[in-house]
Amino acid sequence: MIDFLVPGYLWFKAFHIVAVVAWMAGLLYLPRLFAYHAEVPAGSAQSETFKVMERGLYRTIMTPAMIAVWILGPLTLLSLPAELLSAGWFHAKLLLVLFLTGFHYLLGRWRKDFAADRNHKPARFYKRVNEVPTVILILVVLLVVLKPF
Repeated sequence: MIDFLVPGYLWFKAFHIVAVVAWMAGLLYLPRLFAYHAEVPAGSAQSETFKVMERGLYRTIMTPAMIAVWILGPLTLLSLPAELLSAGWFHAKLLLVLFLTGFHYLLGRWRKDFAADRNHKPARFYKRVNEVPTVILILVVLLVVLKPF
């Protein structure tokens, strides 16, 4: 615990939750946009519209929200007693957040492929991928609320 951060704990926590919600919304929606985008011809008006939507979602909402999660999460943590760092559930949660961060950057790479008309994956691939953040969200919430280990 860092004493001067303690008064800000509730603020850090509240805005951390807001950032998580915004980031998760993007992680859930972008693969669905990719699924729709994969079904239209490259270079079509619909494809160009999807490119604008995907870029805006990734750069304007998802990435700033992810950065806020990674700033506010540690600030929240540093305003709590240090014992939390030794909790098994916390390590599992952190591992899942690291996985979501990697998933975020993978979505960014796929977005660039769509932007350059280089996507070769079918819509069903993106529909399956769309389930990944949902499963991770469920696991993280269960870990944080139940603290099973």
